[in-house]
Amino acid sequence: MALSPPTRVEADVYAAAQAAGSAQDRSTAQQLTHWARIGRELERSVVSQGAIDDVLHGRRPYDSLGDYDQAVVRVAWADAMDDAAAGLDLTGELTEGGRSWTELDDVGTVVHRNAGG
Repeated sequence: MALSPPTRVEADVYAAAQAAGSAQDRSTAQQLTHWARIGRELERSVVSQGAIDDVLHGRRPYDSLGDYDQAVVRVAWADAMDDAAAGLDLTGELTEGGRSWTELDDVGTVVHRNAGG
């Protein structure tokens, strides 16, 4: 096996690869490589990058795409949402603005927060 530079993988993807790899008698790294190769080939052969770009830029309806192209769009949307959420500090913004908010705690209980104390 060729050496490669270390790569960061999100925890949920790693856990899924670990489980799937175990079921297929592959290591986690082998499973991630397997999925990456499938994705590469899918993008090369099935997915219409132009159509996907049109949907992502609002020039074409999502429903006009086939199943594979829709799957790629959903991944792109999920990645964009994760990136946007990672840059948010709503607690800081609401506290700084003196606004109250409601959220769920770690066990799912509704908690009302008051920025003023």
